[in-house]
Amino acid sequence: MENESQPGLLPANGKEPHGPTPRGPPYTSPMPTNCIFCAIAQGREAASVVTRESGLVAFLDARPVFKGHVLVIPEEHAADLAALENVAPLFTLVRRLALAIPRALDAQGAFVAVNDRVSQSVPHLHAHVVPRSKGDGLRGFFWPRTQYDSLEERDTFAQRIADALGAPLT
Repeated sequence: MENESQPGLLPANGKEPHGPTPRGPPYTSPMPTNCIFCAIAQGREAASVVTRESGLVAFLDARPVFKGHVLVIPEEHAADLAALENVAPLFTLVRRLALAIPRALDAQGAFVAVNDRVSQSVPHLHAHVVPRSKGDGLRGFFWPRTQYDSLEERDTFAQRIADALGAPLT
């Protein structure tokens, strides 16, 4: 039985899909039949599309951080980065948008982000490209910072990540 209250899934009434961010295991299940981003990609749900190319759709976020906030999604359902075998087209389009948005909107730059599972409001991979300018008031994206207790601890974290990659740290 599908959970009709899960964010990113259209409830039976087809209304507002937003809600609290789900917690728990990664999104590794097959495509939900009512994924809002799949519906946008297939043209079954209205969106202000910026471009469709290379199996991707870029459209304006319905609840933008700032006007001109673009979401980039694969047309085929991919729950997270692990589910997308070739990320090059996605990040190529994200890069192009990050360069175009400041020109188009008189912004000074762009903020680019991908929530991979955690804090993902819709369980369909998406990149945010948000217009930014100095003094725009955006705060809190990089919540409280921490420090390593020592250089040795920092190196241990680097090595753990390198080991997970299967690559030696040089």
